[in-house]
Amino acid sequence: MSRRRATPRESAAAMRPVAAAREPLLATCVVVAVLFAAVVLALVGADAWYLIRHGNSPADLLRSLSRPGIRQAVVLSLTTSLCSLALTLATSLPLGYLLSRQRFPGRALLSTLVDVPIVVPPVVIGISLLAFFGSGAGVAVRAVLGRFGLSMVSGLGIVLCQYLVSVPYAIRAAAAAFDEVDRELEAVAMVLGCSRWRAFRGVTLPLARNGLLAGGVMAWARALGVFGPIMAFVGTGPRVQVMPTCVWLELSVGNIDVALTLALVMLGLSGAALALVHALAPGRSWT
Repeated sequence: MSRRRATPRESAAAMRPVAAAREPLLATCVVVAVLFAAVVLALVGADAWYLIRHGNSPADLLRSLSRPGIRQAVVLSLTTSLCSLALTLATSLPLGYLLSRQRFPGRALLSTLVDVPIVVPPVVIGISLLAFFGSGAGVAVRAVLGRFGLSMVSGLGIVLCQYLVSVPYAIRAAAAAFDEVDRELEAVAMVLGCSRWRAFRGVTLPLARNGLLAGGVMAWARALGVFGPIMAFVGTGPRVQVMPTCVWLELSVGNIDVALTLALVMLGLSGAALALVHALAPGRSWT
């Protein structure tokens, strides 16, 4: 016996309870989204409002940034974050490709190790670096570096901290970018006579380019804001102050205006980085 097909009116009536149940859920989601956006915008705007309320003109802010110590911190932050970005890209491309394309014993372990710097408190990374370079193989590494006039209490140590904190984001972004490239395209290129390297360079890499660039920008923005590991491992000496440590030092001595000025600079750089990331890879999640 065949079942009678529901009429359009009956179908609409059956959907009304579902729509009614959905509306409170959507309303709740919208309210939470608005509240969250309001909190974030309030925190971002609070820095600028505090400076304006206390009579700071744009010229005053520029004078604060032109102080030798502040200017050096800005330059050191930009220099070290770009150096760490180069190391990050050199690591994330092969590891991201490996995690995306290959299945091998120990893959789950490697994937877990990639995420370790994300989940541990950042200051733990700095303490772990202190422990490593204070004993065993780390002492030997320091001795070798010393022969070339290099020290970890310098830009080198800052780059290492920034690299360890930011590289997981670039690796995950690279793996996601390679996942979006159809493997069949790479296979066809190899069937037509390309080596795996040539297929990677000529097919996979160009198609994954935007995702890779977005991951690199995100990693750079993350490196720019590293604070805890640098405080623990490198310190806050005049020659190794980056913008985050400089903000903390200025705040600790009561120079709130200078600290907030630097905070606005970092917010501006981070905002520009986020805008570029979403332009390169719209809709992608970075967690």
